[in-house]
Amino acid sequence: MSDRPACYPAPPAPLLSGSGPNRMPLLDVLTSPVPSGRFDSPLDDRHVLCLHLGDPVPVSYRMGRHERRGTRIHGQFCVVPAGSSTRWTLTRPARSLLLRLTPALLGDTADAMGLASQDAGLAPSIHIRDPQVERIGWMMQAEDHDAYPGGRLFADSLAAALAARLLALQSRSPVPSPGRALPAWRLRHVIEYIEANLDQDLTLAELAGVAGFSLSHFKPLFRQAVGMPAHRFVMGRRVERARTRLLEGGASLTDIALEAGFAHPGHMARCMRRLLGVSPSQIAASSR
Repeated sequence: MSDRPACYPAPPAPLLSGSGPNRMPLLDVLTSPVPSGRFDSPLDDRHVLCLHLGDPVPVSYRMGRHERRGTRIHGQFCVVPAGSSTRWTLTRPARSLLLRLTPALLGDTADAMGLASQDAGLAPSIHIRDPQVERIGWMMQAEDHDAYPGGRLFADSLAAALAARLLALQSRSPVPSPGRALPAWRLRHVIEYIEANLDQDLTLAELAGVAGFSLSHFKPLFRQAVGMPAHRFVMGRRVERARTRLLEGGASLTDIALEAGFAHPGHMARCMRRLLGVSPSQIAASSR
């Protein structure tokens, strides 16, 4: 099976970095038109969440011998498990925000949550409303709209959060709080790796590999050790790298932004204002 159904456009270029089996992201997003009438969803090797956008639309949904009817409202979502197809009937055209999640990440997350094997997959469902899933969807939509300024690391963090939330909703079990942190020597290796590769589009799986843990185990252990998620920690180090280079002088804003791992100078400026409360030009002026 191809890594993306023919009916889906190719994902944005920032998500295609790398090669081999890790080329595709853990989570990708697409705003898609949905035709009126009856149609079958394409087979996909990923779990697909369809968040409804816009006005309410009456729909029916069939998978195998099971059928559900109702009215989809803005923000509600349905789940189409990997490798399955569903039949839809819509009374008028609509739009959906499609989130595609890798089954491998879901299985890894289920293992980290201590779920039984029968609870490690996703069941087909429709007309679900959950504020956390919605927030992840809107954040991914914003990232896609802005050409992914947060890079792979932020998208990976959203993917891990989405997998944990979907499993918690399905199993009705709370996500367990970590009782321990990443060992100090492993944390040191991860931080050294981050500092040496700030200009690269880091991924959560990459950092987990440096630490010697699976992605889903690494995420809470790192947060417990440093007090914040990995993507926020990396962003803080990028802001600090940029601040240091601005104070040193002698380089353009574009060169400093790229050296610190920002997508462009505007992205660097937004992050510095949010974390430091000042702009790059103010920092550069203070050095003079």
